[in-house]
Amino acid sequence: MAEFTPGRSFKRIIKANADLTATACSPDATREQYDLLRHYLDTRHRHGGMSDMTVLDYIAMVEETAVDTNMVEYRDAAGTLQACVLRDTMRDGYSLVYSFFNPAAKSRSLGSFVILDQIAHAARQNLAHVYLGYFIEDCEKMNYKKRFQPLQRLKEDGWQPYNDS
Repeated sequence: MAEFTPGRSFKRIIKANADLTATACSPDATREQYDLLRHYLDTRHRHGGMSDMTVLDYIAMVEETAVDTNMVEYRDAAGTLQACVLRDTMRDGYSLVYSFFNPAAKSRSLGSFVILDQIAHAARQNLAHVYLGYFIEDCEKMNYKKRFQPLQRLKEDGWQPYNDS
């Protein structure tokens, strides 16, 4: 985490979300979380692989875990749930399993903010890494991950720096 330095655009995102409070919760699915997820999926990923996720599927995703998992909720000053990230804690960092957010709050850039906040939290915990999960280079919806440099990817011979060239 020591190598990551947020640039101006990331600093603006952090400032725009200064009113949000992050709370790490046990992996217990709530109706409020599921409603936010449904709104997110219906707005941003209508035809995606998770678009048909039911409340029972959501409960399984959150609660059926054999590792150190929690849900981090992000709430505004009024207490309204704005974003969530399902996070596994590993020996050397956090693995961000899945995040979702209020798609109506576009000016907040909540998807990027959640990652930035998790990077900052990992640094405070002296954890070396934040794993952003699967990355498919040809998938336009995953291109946001390239913004969080330095970035590595796992190849056959181990972790290698990712160069977008």
